[in-house]
Amino acid sequence: MAENKNNKEKPNFGDIRPNMNKAPKINPYWIYGVIIVIFLAIQMFTMGTGPTKTTWFEVKNTMFKDQDIKKVVVVNGKDAQIYLKDESIEKYKSKMESGFNVPSKTGPHFHFAIGSFDSFNADIKEAQTTYGTAEFGIESEEVHNYLGELLNWILPFAIIILIWWWIFKRMSKGSGGGGPGNIFNVGKSQAKIFDKDSRVSTNFKDVAGLAEAKQEVEEIVDFLKNPIKFTKLGGKIPKGALLVGPPGTGKTLLAKAVAGEANVPFFSMSGSDFVEMFVGVGASRVRDLFKQAKEKAPCIVFIDEIDAIGRARGKNPNMGSNDERENTLNQLLTEMDGFDTNSGVIILAATNRADILDRALMRAGRFDRQIHVELPDLNEREEIFMVHLKPIKLSPEVEPAFLAKQTPGFSGADIANVCNESALIAARKNKDIVEKQDFLDAVDRIVGGLEKKNKIISVDEKRRIAYHEAGHATISWLLEHAHPLVKVTIVPRGKALGAAWYLPEERSITTKDQLLDEMCSALGGRAAEQISFNSISSGAQNDLEKVTKQSYAMVSIFGMSDKVGNLSFYDSSGQNEFGFTKPYSEKTAELIDSESKLLIETQYLRALDILNEHKAGHQLLSELLLEKEVIFSEDLEKVFGKRKWEKPLMVVEPKKEAVAELPESTEENAVSITA
Repeated sequence: MAENKNNKEKPNFGDIRPNMNKAPKINPYWIYGVIIVIFLAIQMFTMGTGPTKTTWFEVKNTMFKDQDIKKVVVVNGKDAQIYLKDESIEKYKSKMESGFNVPSKTGPHFHFAIGSFDSFNADIKEAQTTYGTAEFGIESEEVHNYLGELLNWILPFAIIILIWWWIFKRMSKGSGGGGPGNIFNVGKSQAKIFDKDSRVSTNFKDVAGLAEAKQEVEEIVDFLKNPIKFTKLGGKIPKGALLVGPPGTGKTLLAKAVAGEANVPFFSMSGSDFVEMFVGVGASRVRDLFKQAKEKAPCIVFIDEIDAIGRARGKNPNMGSNDERENTLNQLLTEMDGFDTNSGVIILAATNRADILDRALMRAGRFDRQIHVELPDLNEREEIFMVHLKPIKLSPEVEPAFLAKQTPGFSGADIANVCNESALIAARKNKDIVEKQDFLDAVDRIVGGLEKKNKIISVDEKRRIAYHEAGHATISWLLEHAHPLVKVTIVPRGKALGAAWYLPEERSITTKDQLLDEMCSALGGRAAEQISFNSISSGAQNDLEKVTKQSYAMVSIFGMSDKVGNLSFYDSSGQNEFGFTKPYSEKTAELIDSESKLLIETQYLRALDILNEHKAGHQLLSELLLEKEVIFSEDLEKVFGKRKWEKPLMVVEPKKEAVAELPESTEENAVSITA
């Protein structure tokens, strides 16, 4: 395997001599250039054999007068062509065109336009009489330029056809799967094929964490490698597996690992590759994709972002103006589980919008397995850090376990970004190795934004921000279920004027008391302003937005209101048939509003009581924050003492049953920002 890899990276110079006998590839644009050059050359040579343009006055007063004219020929009754005598040609050579346009020696040498043949004949006779020139007859010819007339008819149509051909050639290059320039390839599949000649180097060792998801897809790989192991017991190869999870959790990486491990042909494409402006192209590409897959079976077909074509039918945001996407979906459903068999063809798909997918696409027989790829927990984050830290020159003090604790709620893509950002920060400081502080700065940079130390803030505003952030820190430290504080800063970051960093617990479920404590902590900034300055500001906008969403979720989703009761008006499946109407009455809506407002007001009053009770400590903390601009949990411990509710970090046990998922707002508490 190592030898093949080296051959791929370095050119094989031993193959140069055989390739020298091959004919060079001809660029089609060279052919166009040669045709244009030939056409221009023909025009030049054609123009060079023509006579020089003159006037009747010049002919009469010089050529007739000096008796230099040999004959006159009228062509098509419109153009008079003058033929000079042989001995007179040198005399008029200076007046003739030079270079490619010089007239031929035999003539005609000059020409000019006439009005009518009869009047011109009379003028000739008058000139002969005036100058005593020997009389000669005027010859008349009818000349037809068949090539010119043909070009006049054909050229406009040829230009239109060439433009049409060029446009469709460009379109077929961008949307067809066949050779360039073939407009009929627009319906061909755009899938990238990875087989024995172009293998994917990613394998399961490159995928950290995701133990359960890897086990599911590893069975699919085993099916393809050793089908007898399963079929002898009566099992059937699964038809498809759907990878579902938030962005950045490793769905596409898992599919790449399957491609690298399976050692079978692998077709990879995006759901948007089926979508095209032409009617029927999407369905045609689906048919062509499965036709190619059947020819190379057993194989795997991977469709990334399948929600681009898999949206539930009848819910088109364009309100039925274009059903091309539904036609593509219908064809995909037919190919995956129709009368025609797809033995040996396994479909892998990935999406982060499983709630909007069509039910027919999700049923068993099409996607037999739905593999949930969730955000990594503490242990999985440590494994992911170990993968991404390999190429980085690290200080001995950097430990993946510590970094995993500092990044709750981070996805695999976020962790990769943290590692890369830390290396950039260390390089910016001209360091030889990446230290622990560089990783902490990278986390702060990603979560809070770029520091703006030069931002103009008045003394009064800075004081208000310090008291606001100290209010958050005080209440979070004194409440049992609030997230433990890491640090507080009043240095502006991004759009925020100040921020408080917390370290959320690794929770599977959240109780009502925990939600209330978090809500009270979020309202601590507004309460601190009210107590310290007897006025409030717009700085609590982010806090109010968060607690408003949280209170409505508690009342209308989690059933945590006594008056509303154990009801949930949230459709987690996304298949609500009555999307244009609320699932409750106006009276219930008023009750939800009043209960949500009561929850917020109760926790606000609670925050006021806590800060009044610990007013001296809050003021001391605020002044310390004004002095240092950044304070840590150790500073709060000096002011308020140790927290009474320290808990062990977490106990990892296998999940035996599914539990209700938390809304994203309750998990995104790593930082509280003052806008």
